[in-house]
Amino acid sequence: MSNKLVAIIAASDSDLPIISEAIKVLEEFAVPYEITISSAHRSPQKTVEYVEKAHKNGVKIIIAGASLAAHLAGVVASHFPLPVIGIPLKSGVLEGIDAFLATAQMPPGVPVATVGIDNAKNAGLLAVQILATSDKNLEEKLVAYKKSLAQGVEKKAEKLEQVGYKKYLDEKQV
Repeated sequence: MSNKLVAIIAASDSDLPIISEAIKVLEEFAVPYEITISSAHRSPQKTVEYVEKAHKNGVKIIIAGASLAAHLAGVVASHFPLPVIGIPLKSGVLEGIDAFLATAQMPPGVPVATVGIDNAKNAGLLAVQILATSDKNLEEKLVAYKKSLAQGVEKKAEKLEQVGYKKYLDEKQV
């Protein structure tokens, strides 16, 4: 039995730079994960076999990232009974709008939680939040994380108020 709680599927190796943002979040929260490359169109059998094996091995959430037609998350959701998070990736003439719509517009009975275009960080955070519903340690880490976000905003506001917007922006450019 695997101890991986999250499986990540990239439709192509060219997607890895964006997908890595989800991995960074999972690592920050010490959530065990695995990652592979599989395509809904070019390797459909491999995709289905991987998803079925992941479920049998105890994976609780799958994150799937794809561009253009972006059917990967939907195919995964049709074979995986637990949460699937889709990351629509920016590519092509429509710059990810097509991938966003393909990922979000699923038929009734096959939901895919969809984050913004290229927003793999939010996919990782959503996976952590889902897992935290049954893991008090993760929940505490999330509370601390959100508190640090608020503190960061407060520090920026203080600095802006002290130095004015022109100097603030000049310093930010450096």
